[in-house]
Amino acid sequence: MVDPTPKPDLTPVMKPIGRRAAPRLRLSLPAQLIAVEKAHACILLNLSRTGAQVAILDAIREGEGAILCCGIINQFAIITRSEFGLNALAFDEPLNDEIVLETRRYHENFEDRERRALVETARKWVTGDSEGDRPI
Repeated sequence: MVDPTPKPDLTPVMKPIGRRAAPRLRLSLPAQLIAVEKAHACILLNLSRTGAQVAILDAIREGEGAILCCGIINQFAIITRSEFGLNALAFDEPLNDEIVLETRRYHENFEDRERRALVETARKWVTGDSEGDRPI
């Protein structure tokens, strides 16, 4: 006999935000998109749990798979749209919230870290200080 009371579905469902499956985090971070033919330097423009958008000089074909590498992100994705130097990516598995939040923190501190690294490199160049020349 079939139970007449339906059981609630407890699996999480992503509700679309407009035409998107998840809200987007706006970024501007250097990244790398590793495709079959070569690794492409790119800029990660936005990120969500389900996908991303990157600005890239070389065109990548729609439907091609690639790995997006940026900070702690190392995620396989399929190119879903490629136009005018922009590529939309859909991840094969959604990112968890911790990765998205850590990427946001990485973005918030990125400019300061880069500036400090540049100042340190300039200081070493001016003083002639290099890692290999230091006495032990």
